[in-house]
Amino acid sequence: MGARRQTLAPPTLPGYTYVRPLGSGGFADVFLYQQNMPRRLVAVKVLLSRVQDDPSARALAGEADIMASLSAHPAILTVYEASVAADGRPYLVMEYCPTSLTNRYRSEKIPVPEVLDIGIKVTAAVESAHRSGLLHRDIKPANILVTAYGHPVLSDFGVATGGLDGQDDMIAMSPPWSAPEVVQRHSSGTVASEVWALGATVYTLLAQRSPFDIPGRRRSDEQLKARIVRARVAPTGRDDVPPSLERVLAGAMRRDPADRYPSARAFGEALQEVQHEIGMSVTPIELPSDEWARAVAARTDDDEQRGPARSVVEVHSGRSGRSRSTSDAGGAFSGTGTAGTGREAKLRAVGRGATIAIIIGGAALVGVAITLVLLVGS
Repeated sequence: MGARRQTLAPPTLPGYTYVRPLGSGGFADVFLYQQNMPRRLVAVKVLLSRVQDDPSARALAGEADIMASLSAHPAILTVYEASVAADGRPYLVMEYCPTSLTNRYRSEKIPVPEVLDIGIKVTAAVESAHRSGLLHRDIKPANILVTAYGHPVLSDFGVATGGLDGQDDMIAMSPPWSAPEVVQRHSSGTVASEVWALGATVYTLLAQRSPFDIPGRRRSDEQLKARIVRARVAPTGRDDVPPSLERVLAGAMRRDPADRYPSARAFGEALQEVQHEIGMSVTPIELPSDEWARAVAARTDDDEQRGPARSVVEVHSGRSGRSRSTSDAGGAFSGTGTAGTGREAKLRAVGRGATIAIIIGGAALVGVAITLVLLVGS
């Protein structure tokens, strides 16, 4: 593993006073600034590469528009502003969150009811992004930040590009939480791979380790990837995790994409069922209205259509003759052999009672093909 690169100098931004660095990664640096009016602390993510042409500037504006609308979701990080600094580096001004769930799960055993609540809220955020035609592509505990009021919010949509069929060139990968088809570079991401990542993230919050790390053993990245490709998920090892939750997590992380829950919402509904079983109040799955979904599926200037993200993608598999089906982004069960089959009626009953349709604010969006990568690696 190479040495972590040094953070670049923070840019001078009108209306903001630099405070200190927050982190750095392969594509961007994040700094803490004081906004002068209104006065508040903000996180500023600064891209390493500079904007040198109009297409790059339009791409930045497109991502900012999409993030501004998505961030109205209560479980998605709020974005305040986007621009280009005097030195040519683009930046995003975002809500400052003091910590991430990585700090939490590494230092303490998070109670099962709290993990279920967090999992459902983040799943609703991912489902909302899918309805807009976006894939997050890097779901993991480090990208779930915790606000000053203790609420989990999903961050780092910088690699949520316009390619929805899993066949574009850019692959964002955090192996401990990446699906087998992503690890093997057969896909750059689909709804099915995001269901896997959601399952792996919830598993990690419970087990205090990623699903394919073996307690007490050091491993190389190649060893980890080999275990992921085999996709044999061991139980979390916690006595307080009910068997039904272990089954839900295993169902989200099945090797064949067609065998997983067909949507993020379906996975969230399975978590809701566990909540109901153990006597918890069911956490609502907060989703955007149909009008919002239609707005973000509007045609772009070059007449390309953005629609719901695809559910599954063809990958090399030892199975033959399996029908790969595509589910709608609303979470309807489809296909055969999926993790939700046989439980549809019960899950739908729970989901209907607890799902809230919320209108995500913002002007009608255009489907911009995003080419900038505003991701801080963790």
